[in-house]
Amino acid sequence: MVDLTPTEEQRHIQAAAADLLAARSREAGARAVRAEPAGYSAELWKEMTGLGWPGLALPEEYGGADGGFLELCLLFEELGRHQVPSPLLTTMACAALPIARHGSAAQRAQWLRAVAQGRTLSYVRAAPRGDWNATGSDVVAEPAGQGFRLHGTALFVPYAGTADALLVIARTGGPEELTALLVDNAPPGVRCERLDVVGNDPHYRVDFTAVTVPGERAVGAVGSGRTVAGTAAELGAAATCAEMAGGAQGVLDMTVGHARRREQFGRPIGSFQAVQHHCANMAVDVLGSRLGAYESIWRLSQGLPATMEVSLAKAWGSEAYQRVCALGHQVHGAIGFTYEHDLHFFHRHAVASALAFGDADHHIARVTRYLGL
Repeated sequence: MVDLTPTEEQRHIQAAAADLLAARSREAGARAVRAEPAGYSAELWKEMTGLGWPGLALPEEYGGADGGFLELCLLFEELGRHQVPSPLLTTMACAALPIARHGSAAQRAQWLRAVAQGRTLSYVRAAPRGDWNATGSDVVAEPAGQGFRLHGTALFVPYAGTADALLVIARTGGPEELTALLVDNAPPGVRCERLDVVGNDPHYRVDFTAVTVPGERAVGAVGSGRTVAGTAAELGAAATCAEMAGGAQGVLDMTVGHARRREQFGRPIGSFQAVQHHCANMAVDVLGSRLGAYESIWRLSQGLPATMEVSLAKAWGSEAYQRVCALGHQVHGAIGFTYEHDLHFFHRHAVASALAFGDADHHIARVTRYLGL
């Protein structure tokens, strides 16, 4: 078992992130930015960029801090705990780090430096019709001169409306042949339409109509897009597990605070054994989610195989976070279901996160295949 005791530097990163997000949650939290066209606070993003968050896990030669994926996930955990929507996870886990691993020297020099300076990216995944069990891609890249011409429609693309570029996993041959392409988000032929989704992060339908992409925008070799997609999905799922663990911790903190303050029959409801049992069960799920998340994140940060660990963490965390929210509603009673209470933002986040990068059933099936069952 990996030792997950944080180092002094990791404690400092997490404490600094917690302090900043707690101070900014009122103007940059899910409730405050729900009507914002971008879906997040541009002011907070500038502040995060100034603090070096987008460059935390990038090499120093590109303007980064040369930290690791584990340190980056401490930020995701705090973003989940304080319910602050941000393009950080999509930009880093699903695009920048896959570019760092699979991109050319020119792509790394251009795009990683741009991300460290605050530009954002998004990821058009290879999940036709939003089904993670399906193969292929709904976006087709036809050869055109020295490059490609894109056609097709992608659904549920996070932060596509404001991203500077998209990492698109497109079909370039038969149904199984995929290629990763970096596509600017502003050329003629790219159209983004915001979708009405349950979660707090904005998602878009992206239509590509005869979009020209130069050949040097291919990330990795032509036809190797499945490898790039695998990296983006694995890092994205693990990062989402950290965010879910933070969200579950936020619900537990909120619920314990309510149980201490709310009085019934002349004493705090937290003194009743039934409420104590609910809070204890929530704590077990929070700790289990965090342990699973960081074991998989540590393996990924060390370059070790982590297919089974990521799926175990995602399957457990997806269900545990929703259980924590359900028990939180039980303790809060009717007030927890109202729009005026922040608990429902956590519940929205739990439902959306459970579906992101594959739901619990998808990952349990991956574990059984991995074990040969």
